[in-house]
Amino acid sequence: MNAQEIIDYIANSEKKTPVKLYVNLNAPVDFKAAGAKVFGEGMSLVVFGDWANLQPVLAANADKIADLVIENDRRNSGVPMLDIKNIKARIEPGAVIREKVEIGDGAVIMMGAVINIGAVVGKNTMIDMGAVLGGRAIVGNNCHIGAGTVLAGVVEPASATPVTVGDNVMIGANAVVIEGVQIGENAVVGAGSIVISDVPANAVVVGNPARIIKMKDEKTSAKTALVDALRKL
Repeated sequence: MNAQEIIDYIANSEKKTPVKLYVNLNAPVDFKAAGAKVFGEGMSLVVFGDWANLQPVLAANADKIADLVIENDRRNSGVPMLDIKNIKARIEPGAVIREKVEIGDGAVIMMGAVINIGAVVGKNTMIDMGAVLGGRAIVGNNCHIGAGTVLAGVVEPASATPVTVGDNVMIGANAVVIEGVQIGENAVVGAGSIVISDVPANAVVVGNPARIIKMKDEKTSAKTALVDALRKL
C-alpha cells in the first residue's frame, strides 16, 4: 500500500472500541438487541460488542446487573489486528500485527514485535523480540531484524519514502533506521547503530551515525548466517 491508500483506509474506516463483558445479572438483559454476541446461559454471560452500543444498554439496565467486569484494549481504533490464523509463518505470543501487513512464508515474528499497517516482511525473515516495523516498512527475504530495532514508519507525510531492507540483510539489536533509508542486499548493520543514509549491498556498517567499516567477507557471513531450523513449521 502507498501512503495515500493507508491514509484513505484509516480515514474512511469505522472507528471501533471493542469490549468484552463478563456480567452476572439478577434479571434478563437483551444484549443481542445492541448487536452484541452473547455466550452463556441464564444470568451469567460473556458479551462481545462495541462500547458505543453496549454502554447505553449497561446504563439503562444498571439495576439488573449484579456484577460486571469490562475488558478493553483500544479506543476508536481504525485499524483491526491482522487475522493470522492461516499465515504460513511462526508468530509468537505478544506480537502486535495490524491489518494490511504482508508476511511471507516461513517468516518468524517474535514476542513483543510491533508491525504497523502497510509493512511487508519477506519469506524466512525473522523479526526479533520487541522490534518495531513502522508503517510501510519493507523487509526482504532471509533477513534478521534484531531485538529492539526500529525501522521508522512513514504514513505521513504521504510523500515520504519508506525504509526498504533488501534480501539477506542482518540488522543487530537496538538499531534504528530512519525513514527513507535503503539498505542493500547482504548488508550487515551493527547493534545499536543509527542508520541515517543508504547502505550499499554487502556493506557492514556500525555506529551513530552508521558508517561503512568494511565489505562483507566469509568471516562476517559465517557470523551472521541464519538458522533454518528456527523457521521450520
